[in-house]
Amino acid sequence: MSDDVLQSRRRLLRAALAAGGASLLAGCDALSDSERFVDLLSLAEPLNRGVQRALTGARLAQEFPASMIAPTFRPNGTLAPQTQEYRALQADGFRNYRLQVFGMVERPLEFSLDALRALPNRTQITRHDCVEGWSVIGQWTGVPLAHLLDLARPKPGARIVVFHCFDDLAGDGSRYYESVDLADAYHPQTIAAHRLNGAPVPIANGAPVRMRIERKLGYKQPKYVRAIELAPSYAAFGGGRGGYWEDRGYDWWGGI
Repeated sequence: MSDDVLQSRRRLLRAALAAGGASLLAGCDALSDSERFVDLLSLAEPLNRGVQRALTGARLAQEFPASMIAPTFRPNGTLAPQTQEYRALQADGFRNYRLQVFGMVERPLEFSLDALRALPNRTQITRHDCVEGWSVIGQWTGVPLAHLLDLARPKPGARIVVFHCFDDLAGDGSRYYESVDLADAYHPQTIAAHRLNGAPVPIANGAPVRMRIERKLGYKQPKYVRAIELAPSYAAFGGGRGGYWEDRGYDWWGGI
């Protein structure tokens, strides 16, 4: 295992331990420094996904009153993509932006921002939980991904939804990506969000469209989304682990 992957898994483990309390973190910190122990945890990830799915089903993430909305929704990661295509769209106020839905669908589609706003939208006040250990509450408005997929009509054999982004976070010419299974894609709180706290999503928070997948950690909710692709698996994308951070050792499930 590479040092980068090992360090990523250690960070995830420490975050999970921290959620369980400081005393647990102090008692188990040495385990997170053991490559063998971290490897054992990674082998348990598929079992963890199955158990979580069985326990939670279609359970909704907690929603909050408007009084709990944070005055500033803390941004993280890239704050302004510098890729040529994104900067051109930004300069034009995203008037030429088109969200594509393609891959294993009967009807490939694309939507302007105006078209997305005209579709059935959902507004939800939810908490964003970052793997780094901080949280923030915000109000999001967007189109349920289930509605977009129903319009596109997934083909038999489609199992994974891949989100392609404008962001070159690695700085190597690649593009950020993320993925979820169809169960999470069709969850009622999974939305293609274009508004945050009653205004268009700011650039630092993922304009013009970012995903909100509310039962997932923050790294599973990609910003700067340009396309949504349906596929039989995530093996052919990026490093074959299902997402930018997953290729660097993070858990693909990423559930909370």
